[in-house]
Amino acid sequence: MCYGTELTSNAVLAWSGDAGIEWRYIAPGKPTQNGFVESFNGRTRDELLNETLFFPVRQARAILARWVHDYNTELPHFSLGYATPAAFAAELEKQRSGLNPTVASPALLRDNKGRPLVASG
Repeated sequence: MCYGTELTSNAVLAWSGDAGIEWRYIAPGKPTQNGFVESFNGRTRDELLNETLFFPVRQARAILARWVHDYNTELPHFSLGYATPAAFAAELEKQRSGLNPTVASPALLRDNKGRPLVASG
């Protein structure tokens, strides 16, 4: 009996079809089609997985939980204006709930495509 990746993939595809979830593929050799995930995966690999030897699953879960907490609450991110993801999300939530002035920080209203923002009109 075979339990390889082909059967796992077929099971996931069948489940997603039954659940009404649309499956989106990234074309081979085109990792930039999902650059945010590729960046996160590379960072996770470089900063954690390549440097850590896991033994029991319980240990792996504990180490991963600490790393995720540090990544989200302690590590400033260049793409977020050197804020942590938690601080960035809190600032966005304040803006959404009207606690801040209506003019947002330029770091929060940036163009993620690398093009300069140009006023229309």
